[in-house]
Amino acid sequence: MIAVITGDVVNSRKIADPEIWLSKLKTALNRLGKAPKVWEIIRGDSFQLEIGTANEALREALYIKATIKTIPGLDARMAIGIGAKTYEATKISEANGEAFVYSGRLFDQLKKNTLAVKSPWQDVDRAVNICLELASLTMDRWTPNSAEMIVLSLEHPEKTQSELASMIQISQGRVSERQQRAGYEEIMKMEAYFSDLVQQKLSP
Repeated sequence: MIAVITGDVVNSRKIADPEIWLSKLKTALNRLGKAPKVWEIIRGDSFQLEIGTANEALREALYIKATIKTIPGLDARMAIGIGAKTYEATKISEANGEAFVYSGRLFDQLKKNTLAVKSPWQDVDRAVNICLELASLTMDRWTPNSAEMIVLSLEHPEKTQSELASMIQISQGRVSERQQRAGYEEIMKMEAYFSDLVQQKLSP
């Protein structure tokens, strides 16, 4: 089982120089492998990403969303599909399987929601998508400062608030405030819940 994220950058056309967000998106996607086999940017502001470990898909989606939201006025809309991969290709856009179908179809159905999951397990989808709808009330309102703190915290989950503070030259109290404002602790609990649910389904 793999995960596939299909997404796009919301309001990208409002940015005169696309390189501003494109470079950030490419950096985020490059963390997981090389284009075009693992990821591709298509139709200007749309992208597709394959994640080999399905239970890590939500963490990566959160990282992408936070990365894009560091730029004022932008957001990322994403559909996570979990399932089998039945056709390997040199380009992700030419690969196929359950995960690709789920992700693509779900993305086409996204309207108000900016993040949702479709898997072979209805109980997982129902529980996680309710959590995501609630979390989106906070995530969709991340300021660039909040988004930057989420990115930093996801990049260095082992570091304390004091260590994060020294990395960006602010006080530990400011780090705490920004994490609280961004809902970091609660969102990480949701991510851990998603990861556990998927891992339980994948365990023999």
